Order: sequence, then C-alpha cells, then structure tokens
Amino acid sequence: MPVGTNLLDAARQAGVELVAICGGEGICGECMIRPTAGSLSAPTLTEKAELAANDLAAGFRLACQAQVVGDVRIEIPPTSLTTPQRLQTEGQDAPDDFDPPLFVLDLQVDPPGLDDLRSDESRLRSALAKNRHPRITIERKVLAILPAILRQSAPDYRLRLVIRRNTETEHETKSLAAVLPANTKIYGLAVDVGTTKLAAYLVDLENGTTAARAGAMNPQISYGEDVISRIAYTNSHPDGAKTLQNSLVNSLNNLLDELCTEIDAGQPQIVEAVIVGNTCMHHLFAGLPVAQLGTAPYVAAVSDALLFPASDVGLKLSAGALVYMPPNIAGYVGADHIAMLIGARLKNPSQTTIALDIGTNTEISLFHNNLHWSCSCASGPAFEGAHITDGMRAAAGAIERLQIHGTEVQIKTISEQPATGICGSGILDTIAELRRHGLIDHRGVLKGQHPNLFLQKEKGGPHSAFILASADKTAIGRDIKVTRLDINEIQLAKAAIRTGVETLLSEAKITAEDIDTFLVAGAFGTYLDLDSAIRIGMFPDIGREKYEQIGNAAGSGARAMLVSLKQRQFAEQISLSVNYVELATNPAFHKLYIGSLAFP
Repeated sequence: MPVGTNLLDAARQAGVELVAICGGEGICGECMIRPTAGSLSAPTLTEKAELAANDLAAGFRLACQAQVVGDVRIEIPPTSLTTPQRLQTEGQDAPDDFDPPLFVLDLQVDPPGLDDLRSDESRLRSALAKNRHPRITIERKVLAILPAILRQSAPDYRLRLVIRRNTETEHETKSLAAVLPANTKIYGLAVDVGTTKLAAYLVDLENGTTAARAGAMNPQISYGEDVISRIAYTNSHPDGAKTLQNSLVNSLNNLLDELCTEIDAGQPQIVEAVIVGNTCMHHLFAGLPVAQLGTAPYVAAVSDALLFPASDVGLKLSAGALVYMPPNIAGYVGADHIAMLIGARLKNPSQTTIALDIGTNTEISLFHNNLHWSCSCASGPAFEGAHITDGMRAAAGAIERLQIHGTEVQIKTISEQPATGICGSGILDTIAELRRHGLIDHRGVLKGQHPNLFLQKEKGGPHSAFILASADKTAIGRDIKVTRLDINEIQLAKAAIRTGVETLLSEAKITAEDIDTFLVAGAFGTYLDLDSAIRIGMFPDIGREKYEQIGNAAGSGARAMLVSLKQRQFAEQISLSVNYVELATNPAFHKLYIGSLAFP
C-alpha cells in the first residue's frame, strides 16, 4: 500500500472486514488494531478522545485514523472483525400456489450439415415452431451461447430450453431465458439482503423445493454499520455507490458458488433471481441513487417492482436470467418488508395482527378490519451488539442467555465457547433479569446490592456496572460487563420499537389488548427471549400465547415470489394498499416515545 493509505481502507482492499459502525469517522471506537511490527502515523486527537488511556498505552489504534508509513504488521482483536455470525436462513415453507414465471421445454433441433446450412438460430426457431412456440424472443446474450450448447449435444441435438412467461403486457409473451443440455435441472436464486446479513437460497424451479441455503455477512458493513453511514459514504466518495454495489454483488457471487458446489450445479442453471432488501440496500444493489434517502423527506428513487437482466449488475447467472425486485413502500420500509409479509402469509389476515422484523431499522405492520398500516423505526444497531461496552454480534463465544440466581450469574454462550462478549439476545436477557431482581429501577439506573455490581469510571463520570463473566472465565482476559450507558442504548432501541407498535395501534384507534397475533421475524427476533422482551417493555404484555417467532420470513417471501407469479402480484397489491405512517411527523410520536423509555 502507498504511504499515507488509511489502514481501514487498506484492510477493505485486502478483503479484511473490520467493524466500522461509524463508516470510518472515528467516533465508534470499534476498528481497534495494534501494530506488532513496523510503525503507523502518530495517534490523532480523535483516537486520544475515543480510546481508553490503558488501550492507548498498550499500543491500540483506530484503523480508520491510522495511516501506513512503511511496512507494518498488525494484530486484530476478535471484537474488531466482522466475525461470521449465526445467520438466519430458516423460515416458513413457500406457499402452495406453485406458478413460476418460467417453464422448461425439451426438444430436438435438426443437426447442421452440407445439405442444411441454416443458422443455429433458424434451426432452433424451426424446432420451436414444431412445438407450438413460434414467437419467442431470443436475446443476443442467449444467442451467443447457442452454438456451443448445440454442439455439446451432438449427435442427437436434444436441448432443454427455459422459457419465460412475460405477463407485464396485456397479452402474455414469451422469451428464451436459457439454453441448456438435455435433462439439466434449473434453479432460481432468492436473496434477503439485510443491512448486516445476507441469506441466500437455491430453489428448484420445477417443484418449488429449496435445494440449498447459505448465509454470510453483508460486506458493506466495513463501510458503515447502518444505512445512514453507507449513504454518507456514497456522498463523500465519487465512486462510493459503485464500490458498495460491487462489494455486495461479489459477495452474492461467492455465496452462489458455495450453493452451486453444494448441489453440484453450474451457474448457467440459475435462470431467475428474486432479491429483497430495505430501500437503501435495494437501491445500492440495483445501482439507484441513495443520497435522497439520507435527507428529509427520505423519498425512494423507485417504488414499483423492478425486472432487469442479472448481468446488468454483474450477478453471474444464466445468460438470459432476470432479477425481480419487489416494490418498496417508502424510504425506510422496503421490499424486504413486503417479502416478510408474504413469507408470513399476511396479505389480508382476518385477525388483528402485528408483524415486525427487528433490525437496525425495524419495520412494523398492523392489520385490522381489512386495513393495513406500516412504519419504520430507527431501533439502531444495539441489538447487533453495537454501542454496547462488551457487545458483539451473534458469533461463537457471545453470551446469548443469562439468568441471575441470588449471587450467582449463569450464562450461556453461542457454541458453548468461552465468553468473548455479549450479543443482542444476551443483553436483552441481562436487563430483564436485572429488572426482575430489582437491580435496575424503571429509569434504567443500576441500584441495590449484589457482588457483581460495582462503580466504575467512564466518560462523563463514574457509572455503575454489572459483571456478567469475570476475567478468569472469559476468553479475552478481562471482565465482561454491562454498564448504565449500555442499558440506555437498549432503552433507546426498545422504546423505538414499542413506539412504532403503539403509533400504529393509535392510527387504527385500538389498544394492545385488541391484538390477536403478534409475529416476530428476523434473526434477532428468532433468538430473543420473548419473556425478556415483554419484561423490559419492548413488546406489550398481551399474553405469551399471542406471540409467534417466524424466522427469516423475508427469505421465505423471496422464495415464494421466485416460484409464483401470484405472489408477485400480491406483493404489488400490498405496496398499493398499505397506509404508510411517518413517525417523525406523527403528532403522537414524541409523547409515546418518552413514555416507552422507562421499564415497566
């Protein structure tokens, strides 16, 4: 790397994904590294303000602030890496209305010869006409692979064609999506692009079953933990949007390689894709501008469904493969929320139903009396472990469950590994247990008597903290604890979610007691303890039997739209019928939010 290169940028270029919640502004303190050989530029004032004195003394630096001044070797603590975490790829099965936009046609083409000098295209069209498909559009990219596939099929010249039904016009038309050797299986790719995680599925398009699934981290994390940071990155870098698009597409192509290897398939067999994500992820993948999403009134560039060639964005599928992206509802309620509703089978529920997908942004829908309201609340990345003293994502070693029994604190870590930090479900349990035992009051202040409760010095003065695992029982050689400031982060996040729910109930002129079903989707929603969420007031106390955790419903919805044109039509109907509620301008929002900060 040239002298003067920012170390965070150098890591990105090398494919090392450091945590950079603030997008490299130096204010989150997450991208800590330590040089073990060579040297870096002198610590900046930002580093001196952000890093603890003992960390500075030990030689730790912030990668986003340090510059390369020569050959250097660095140590990267586990907490600074975007460690591959437990990724949610489960969900409900796809619906029964199997009605894919593509079908296969097996036929035989006349072989070329000295007595038949017609072009390959002419002989293919002749075979299509004999099979009652005389008018099929064949794109140049498909024609380009036809000669090679034909000659591979000699001497009988039998082919498998994948034909797309185009229903966007008044009269259905057909186009050729792929030319394959005879008897080749065909698949579709469904992807849920989360701000933090990717969930990908290969689906057999001849029977609708899921053939393979895999998850990965969204590589855009190294450019910012949340969508606002990524929008800021695109605004401050001339090629920022293209960089983020390329990093995502490259990761999807790698996931696709992994999936194809698992089932012994080739990428030419992947003939269609459905990609869902929040509005920002949707725009970045599709190559649409995102600057307007970062400023009021936060308007999407496109709300209608998109259908375009996969090759336009560099996704390596069959030559004629298209990508379908469902509609967006608003600037912060995107296609992934529509996919979640489809995956949860919630087009027009007869019961009063709340459905939410918890993430950095939490999208919420309320169905009542055949009406549908929706909103988005900025719950922040605290449930991903961000802005928490010893927070981390749901990776091996993360405390995910906690109980307090008298003076004893019992923890459970992911993969039963020695504790390295605490993830979202663990911090939720911790606060619920502290509240249950009277160790925090309704304001979130630590109080009372417990051997693990102590006073520590922090920025802004001394604060109480509670030790979850002592240094001799952790993998990092120091105590893992929760502080008053950590509790405040969770208060802000849980208040945002509860306010979103209460605002929609207010719009419908009903109360929480009127809710018949409360559906919780997403990775965090799958692993959180519902009793803990209710105890801290994040969810209303309406009876545990009304709650259901439904896994990655957005991924299920994407798979449903991959195999059903009817589900795509449902998606477009949902986008037109929903009443979007903008919380920032809602008159009840401020009062509800303040009231939701306290613990019950």
